[in-house]
This record gives sequence, C-alpha cells and structure tokens, in this order.
Amino acid sequence: MKEKEVIKNGEGENYNYSQDHCFVKLSSHYTNGELSIIEDTLKPGFYLARHHHKIMTEIFYIIEGEVELIFDDETIMTKPGDTVTVPPNVWHAAACKDGGKMMSIFKNGQFDLYLERLSKMSDSDFEDPELMKSVSAEFDIYEG
Repeated sequence: MKEKEVIKNGEGENYNYSQDHCFVKLSSHYTNGELSIIEDTLKPGFYLARHHHKIMTEIFYIIEGEVELIFDDETIMTKPGDTVTVPPNVWHAAACKDGGKMMSIFKNGQFDLYLERLSKMSDSDFEDPELMKSVSAEFDIYEG
C-alpha cells in the first residue's frame, strides 16, 4: 500500500449472504496477504460451523449484540467491546441468536479473498462437498 485508504461506514467490498453481510475494511491485497479486516453484520440466527485454521489467527471484536463463541473446552458469550483472539489450531464455532455486528481481523490470512471466491460460485458449487472442502482449505479453513 503506497497511499492511505479510507473506507467509510457502509462502504467496502461487500458480500450479502443469507446469514451475514460482510464489508471488507482492509483487503489482504494491501498487506501482502498478512492482514485483512472484515466488518460482519450478523443476521438473526447466524451460525458459523466448527472449524480451525492452521496458519491464520482470527480476532473477533464485538460491536453490537451478543455473539456466542464455542470452543471445545468452553463457550464464551461476548458483548459489545469484548475481544476474543483465536490462535491457529484452535477449533471454534460462532452463533448469534438475535443478530449483531463484529469486526473480524485475520492475521496471516486472506479471508477477504475467500469471500470473493464464494461470491463467484454457483448454487451447484455449494452443493459439492469436495469442492467446498478444497476451496476452504485453499484459504486455511478446515471444518470438522
């Protein structure tokens, strides 16, 4: 990145999925793949399946609502202002019953490129479990 970049509220590359609406606030393109920041508006009933990352550190900063972060050894109910850092190789899931908003920061990850890839996939692509497993692994996301 050679110049400053300003992304205002409600701006940034955005991906509106059935469970959440993501805005890319910092693309990994500007950080040599080292960092990306996503503002994530969680729709009521949001659920992110259990997964882990082998390289990526994921940081959740809660802005609005209550977000449940589920780990193998405990469940944490987060509230606005809370920050939870998930290092590589820690299995986790997330749920948000009533909706909310959080910033997700990905160190050593290109989650923004994962969202971009998903946005270009067809319904039949999403129904192909081997393809989905391959795409996820390409972006350091392993479900199980």
